[in-house]
Order: sequence, then C-alpha cells, then structure tokens
Amino acid sequence: MVLIEGGTFLMGSPEGDDEAADDERPAHQVTVRPFAIARCETTVAEFREFVRDTGYVTVAERGTGCFRIDSDTGAFLRRSDANWESPGFRQIDNHPVVCVSRNDAMAYARWLGLRTGTRYRLPTEAEWEYAARAGTRSRRFWGDDADRGCGFANGADLSAKARFPDWSTMDCHDGFVLPAPAGSYRRNAFGLSDMIGNVWEWVEDCWHDSYKAAPTNGGAWLGEDARDCAGRVVRGGAWNYRPSGLRSANRFRRGAGDTSANVGFRLVRDISN
Repeated sequence: MVLIEGGTFLMGSPEGDDEAADDERPAHQVTVRPFAIARCETTVAEFREFVRDTGYVTVAERGTGCFRIDSDTGAFLRRSDANWESPGFRQIDNHPVVCVSRNDAMAYARWLGLRTGTRYRLPTEAEWEYAARAGTRSRRFWGDDADRGCGFANGADLSAKARFPDWSTMDCHDGFVLPAPAGSYRRNAFGLSDMIGNVWEWVEDCWHDSYKAAPTNGGAWLGEDARDCAGRVVRGGAWNYRPSGLRSANRFRRGAGDTSANVGFRLVRDISN
C-alpha cells in the first residue's frame, strides 16, 4: 500500500476538452482525506489465495461466464467457460486478476480485512482520480499527449493495431497486446502503477451521468439507496482501450455483476487520524 496525503483537487474534465465526455463534467473541487491505496492492481496470485482459503466461487463461475476477447476479430463476446482462471489468454501470477465483478472484489476486500484485522475497501471515485492524477491537472499524469503513453500505460498500441486493424491506437509500442504483469510501466508521482491502462478498476460509487450535485468531500456517491444502484463505476481504461479513453478523468458504467477480461480492481484502506 502507498500512503496518499489528503488534499484538494479539480475532479473531472473542463469545458473545451475535446477528448472528454459529458459524464466527466462539470469539473469541481473535491477534498479527500488521507488514505492508503495498493501500488498495483490485485493480482491473480493474490486472488487465488483468497479462493483457496474460502472456497469462494466468482460470479462468472456461477454460470454467467465472462466477456473475453475474440482472437480473430478483437470483439468482446461472453463465454460461459471464461472466468478469472481462464480469461481467454495466458496469465502468470502477477498479472492483474480479471473477469471479477464488483461483488467479487468486495468479497475479496472483506476476506482480506478479516485476515489482517484492517478494513479494506474499494476506493471512492474521488480517491481514485486523486491518486491517478498524482498532483497533475493534465489529461494524463504524463501530460496531454496520448502517444507518449507507451512507457506509462498499457493501452491499445501499434502492436494491437497490427493484429486488430479496426482498433484506434496510440502511435507507439507499449510491449503488450493483452494485459501486462502488474507494475510493468513507469509509476506516477505518487508511486502508483497502472492507474491508467492495463485493466479497468472498480470503485465504490454508483453511476451518475454527470457530476451535477456530486459530493465534494471525497466520499462515495451512492444515491438514496445503494442496494438499488444498478450502475457502478469503473475507472482507468484498459489494455484494449483507445487513446482518448486513457485519461485520468475518464469513467465508464458497468453493472455490479458484470465481468470482463479487461476489468479488475485495487483496494484502499483508511488512515486513522
């Protein structure tokens, strides 16, 4: 875990940002309290330890399967036999775990808390963006130019373009067409790896289609009844994602039970004052 000092930042995208979507606006000041966040995304080995200890069966393994990439077309198709152990491509222990739902991630967090005596949870959307920006106000923590991103993030690149010609890609080679082992790229100024690219990451918040009336205290925006919140937020983009989506402010809506071979998670814990 990396300790993140609290602070105030401008969350979202300003008017005039031609890469941004309306759901990233209005940009607004948010103050976050200190917290600790995992340096990397949760790995296959870490998740396997949880499964072996508890016998947990993921959402994908209960019959729904997982969306995985078709190696011929590059499209994502649901496969009933796809899951965190078999996402459709070769994995090693330090790859980020994928094909896990938000509910699976929360189950892992509860187990880790019971095992260590410390409460772990998903980051709030504000905490996630604060950590991803690492003190910057540019579109990406390395600057505004997506094509400089290959040393910093695993997104759709020229190697992917050669395999999937219809993809929109960065004009560079990042070394991986599919997910990279966690921590393969340069860290941001807070010492965090893969905040942009590699796999989307679940956060705690319900989905809202704009930041109108969003909280400014860094807490999760859950709505009136979080149990009925059908849409949840993922952040950061992924290994197959277009350059315009590999930004600190980019966000996407998923159902809490959705599983995909480009979605994983990392955890945070609160810091006592």
